[in-house]
Formats: sequence, structure tokens, C-alpha cells
Amino acid sequence: MSELDPDQLQAATAPRGPVCIIAGAGTGKTRTVTHRIAHLVGGGYVNPDHVLAVTFTSRAATELRERLTMMGVARVQAKTFHAATLRQLSYFWPHYAGDLPWRLLDSKFSVVARAARSLRIDADKTALADIIGEIEWAKSSLVAPDDYPSRIVPDRRDCPLSPEQFVDIFKAYEGIKTTREGILLDFDDLLMHMAAAIESTPGIADEFRSRYRTFVVDEYQDVTPLQQRVLDAWLGERDDLTVVGDANQTIYSFNGATPDYLLDFSRRFPSSVTVRLQRDYRSTPQVVDLANKVIGQAKGRVAGTRLRLIGQRPTGPTPEFAEYTDETAEASAVAKRITQLINEGVDPSEIAILYRINSSSAVFEYALEEAGISYQVKGGEGFFNRQEIIEAHGALMRAAHKYSPESQDVLNAVKAALVPVGLSTEEPTGAKERSRWQSLRALVDLVEELINATPGITFQALVAMLSERREAKNPPRMQSVTLASMHAAKGLEWDAVFLVGLNDGMVPIHYALKGSGADDAIEEERRLLYVGITRARERLYLSWAQARQPGGKSHRQRTRFLDGVVPASRVGGNASPSAVVSAANSRVGAPKNACTVCGTRLSTQELKILGRCGEHVQELDHLLVTELRSWRTAMAQELAIPAYVIMTDATLAAIAAAQPTTAEELVQVAGMGPVKVDRFGEDILAITQNVV
Repeated sequence: MSELDPDQLQAATAPRGPVCIIAGAGTGKTRTVTHRIAHLVGGGYVNPDHVLAVTFTSRAATELRERLTMMGVARVQAKTFHAATLRQLSYFWPHYAGDLPWRLLDSKFSVVARAARSLRIDADKTALADIIGEIEWAKSSLVAPDDYPSRIVPDRRDCPLSPEQFVDIFKAYEGIKTTREGILLDFDDLLMHMAAAIESTPGIADEFRSRYRTFVVDEYQDVTPLQQRVLDAWLGERDDLTVVGDANQTIYSFNGATPDYLLDFSRRFPSSVTVRLQRDYRSTPQVVDLANKVIGQAKGRVAGTRLRLIGQRPTGPTPEFAEYTDETAEASAVAKRITQLINEGVDPSEIAILYRINSSSAVFEYALEEAGISYQVKGGEGFFNRQEIIEAHGALMRAAHKYSPESQDVLNAVKAALVPVGLSTEEPTGAKERSRWQSLRALVDLVEELINATPGITFQALVAMLSERREAKNPPRMQSVTLASMHAAKGLEWDAVFLVGLNDGMVPIHYALKGSGADDAIEEERRLLYVGITRARERLYLSWAQARQPGGKSHRQRTRFLDGVVPASRVGGNASPSAVVSAANSRVGAPKNACTVCGTRLSTQELKILGRCGEHVQELDHLLVTELRSWRTAMAQELAIPAYVIMTDATLAAIAAAQPTTAEELVQVAGMGPVKVDRFGEDILAITQNVV
């Protein structure tokens, strides 16, 4: 107990009974919970065999068990809700359902597909995945099939079908699970039947409650109505319950989670003890200060419970903010900064790039590959290994064998080829459908970037270039940078974190801004950014881009969640030098192919690369770009690959601006990196040294 701070000690030694621990990010909640259990057991207040601790992931449950074992209380049960109810139901089933056979349904997919076919409803794999998601939400929210339509609007559900069709499939799914051979139970059924067994069978209730008398629930802000029903059944009229959570880390409401049970805990248990853990041992005071500022602007009921974290670590670097003209420039700058961190001794496994949606990983994957940095994608596959991108690539390869459109029609040909695999003009509803569509749109954006960077490229050459990118994917290794969505990063932490794509419409996501309940949805997006910020221990970098593609329209705005938080003087401070961002196109709102100084239309490719007209360009820069372009053209012909693969226009501009004369200087140029320096560095330095 001497290791605990005063607040942790108060929580750990609180009397047996209802205790609510409001634990902010990095405040040592696991340490506090394990010490509380050890205190109750060691003091003779409870029997370790009578304690059940539940959490939401197998990883968290394993960590809890390991710590308890090290503290000498190994007999305490620590499981997820589903693992606990599976074990309990397996034991009590004969007393609850007699000799009715049952087995666990590991995957709903085949049964839901069968239900759809029986109703002659056409649904592809992605639509079926969305249907399954809605069934799981309804069951975890205790919403019966017939009640689902009335919940679509107030609960902001993205129903993949008409409400009537969904209800029919939902009912058919439940019917198919009951057969002559027995009954199939999905994971939600485990919870439903265990709660029903205790509620309806006094003998089961008495036996269970004599076995388990003390309960601990971690991440209590993420419980669903179904999980709360199970917990209520476990407790009965008792109140020996400890809950741990932070309403300001509620980010899973789309799955049915609600912070209401945490917020109402003291109302339900008037005699409860509430302890707030606010000392943050994870992050530096600078990171903590930014997190407090972001969540300090929150509104609504959850905001009333917010903690003001107090950083306990030594002082660290100030979080850095950077604005870029486009996503490619942002990714290139991030890769360059990561290279610098690694060269300074930061372990690659202690670096993470976090984004709002999975499709955002594509441009960062490529930038890391170009820089020779190993990475792994958490919570999903790399961009080119996603099923929808594999299907899209196959569709493009088949189309390239059949058609040879004119260069100006290549982009339209790509879009047409992707329609059968899910590309549409409007973003669809349904989480899986939307995620698939976002990946396809990211692929189209990549194609458009390649076309713009390589004028006159053929359909066949474009597809070959995409194949090269797909094959270049480096396999995940342990010593690698992590790429993850902010949702997938919950519960994790790194020394250095890059929060990217922080634009309005992405954070908060655009569909959170529409319809009834938008205020609540926006606040959840704010909490998601808060979670992202608090993943960083020491170094934090936040960035956004004005346009999606190089030369694109600069209409994007920085996320509203940083309004009043970021001093204007700090934007772009320590990011990769803004002079080389996106082909030196630094004048905000400058038209495409116009001088960034005076707006004059640019007449030659060299001037377009530099972003300045003949009057405002420096002669040395002009000569360098001309020589570099000539070298790139010759190298592309020699290797029989598009010029873009050798070097982008943005990289040529960066070299001209930096005028490197050594390999050490060249590797620092945006868009280069060790791999390109090894391959082309000698040629490039010969040009720069000769011209300079």
C-alpha cells in the first residue's frame, strides 16, 4: 500500500460495499483495483473464491490475473463478461433448460446469410456484416426486433436495409438458431440466458450468489444495457460492487455502450464511496495540459464529471502542431520526423500514427515504405491487403486487359471498374459498407494523385504502378511503428504519438454532424481525440492538411476541437520544414499551377514543380529542377517504370529548396529517406554539387 498515492490508497482501502472509482487516463487504475482486491482478501473481508472481476478485453483480464497472482491472490476470477457467462451457463444449463442440447455459435455470418436467402433478400458480404452489427447492437441494447424501427432515429443507427427487411432478417436469424437438434447461442445469448437463468430460477440464483459475493467491473463507462442486466442479476439485492471508469473515455456508444450507469452510480447507491484518480503517471505535464484543454471544452452531461489530470512525470517537449497543404505532404513530413526520432534512439515500437478511420492509413503506409521504416497496422490489415482493395485491384487488372482509354479518360475508367466492387457517388450507410467505401475512395484518391503526377500515364501503366505498391508492402515486425485508428488505440500507449488528419469532417467525422443527436455525437468525437492525446507518454505531434491531394483545393479546416487551444504562432513549428511541403505550394488558397507569390499561371513543368513564375523563381532552383527532371526522365526510361516512381514533383522541389551536397543532408529531404538515398543518392548529389 505504500506504493499508492493518497487517492489510490483511499480507493483501495474503502469499506466493503459500493465503491465508484473515477479513474482518468494514466492514473493507475489497474494498480488501484488489484490493491483493493488484495486489501479485501488480505484483511479477511472477503474470500478470494467469492470475488469476480470482469473487464472488456481478454488482454485486460489476463493482465489483471497476472497482477493478482503476483500479489498472492491467484484464486480471484478475472474474466471478460462473455468468458464469465460462458463458464456459468455451461454449469447451470441443465438446471435452467433441462436436457435441451446447445452449442456456441462462433460466427453469425452463415446463419444471417441463410436468413436473408430464405427471405429472398439480396445482401453481399459487406451488407451481411452490417446486418450482423445491427443485430448485435439491438441485442446488447435490449431492443427487440419489432422495436428496432422506432430506435433508428433517436439512436442514430445506420440500418443497411429498410427497417422492415432488417426486422424480418433479425426474426429469421433467431428462428434458424432453434432446431430439432438443439439450440445455437451467440455471444449475446450467453449473457441473455445467464441473466434469465438467475432471474427465473431461484435455485440457480441462490447457488450463484453463494459462490460469488464481491464484484469488480473495469471500464464501467463501456457497459451495455445487456451487460448491466447480467450484473444486476449477479448482484441481486446486494451492493458489494466496485466499478472503475471514466465517462470522458466513452467512445463506443455505436456498439451500445453507455456511461449512464457510471454517471448514475451514486444515485443508485446513495451510501457509495466515490474516489477520483487525477494524478497522471503516463504522460508528461505538457501532454496532460493539452488533454485537459481539449476535454475542458466538452459540453453535456458527461462533461460534468470530467477530471482535471495532474501530470506526475518530469517535464517534456511541448506538443507540436503542423498544417500541410495536402495529405501526401503530411505523410511525408510524419515519416521524416519518425526517421529523426529513430535516429535519436527512440525505439520504433514506441512510435504510433493514429487516425480517425482505417482508410487513412494508405498514404502513411506508403510514406513509411518510401522512408524504409518498418510498420504494422493494428486492428486491421495494411491498405493493400484489405479485402475490398484486393477485389478492387483485381477489377482494375481485368479492366486493363479489356480497355485502353485515352489518358484523359483513365480516371473515369478506374471509377467505372470499381463500381461493381462497391464504389458509389454517395457514401453509404452501415459501418462496414461505409468502411469499404472509404477504402475504395482512398484508392481513387491515390489513383488521381498518380495521374496528376505522371501526365499521359496509360491505364495499364497505372495498374502496374498500383501492383508495385501492393508488392512493396513490408511484412510486420516487432520493432516497427504502429499504425492504428484512435478506437483501436484505446488502452495502449507509446512514447511518441502522431495524431494525423485532424480536420473538421474527419475529427469530428462528418456524419456525426448531421441529424438529431448530433451534439452528443460531436462530444463523443471530442472524447475520441482526448483518448488519442492521452496515448502519448512524452512526444505528441498533431497535424492536418488543407487539401486531400497535391495541387488540390485548399478548403479543409482544422478540427474545431483545437480552436482556442493552439496558439497561431505554434502551428507548423517543428514539422518538416514548411518550405518543402507539397511542392513548395505554400500560399494558402493558391490556384493549381499558379505562382504562389503573384498568382500568374505557370507555363512550364519546371515552374509548376517550383510553384513560382519566372519573375519570382530563383535561377539556381530553376537550374536544379531542370537537371533533376532530365535525370528522372532518363532513369525512368532505363528502368521502364513511370517517372513518378523514381521521384515525385514534390521531392524534386524539396531537393531544389534544400540544395543538399551530402548524403546526410539528402536523407533529411521530404520524400527521400534511406532507401532512395542508397539507390539514387549518388546521381542526385552529383547534380546538386555540380549546379551549386
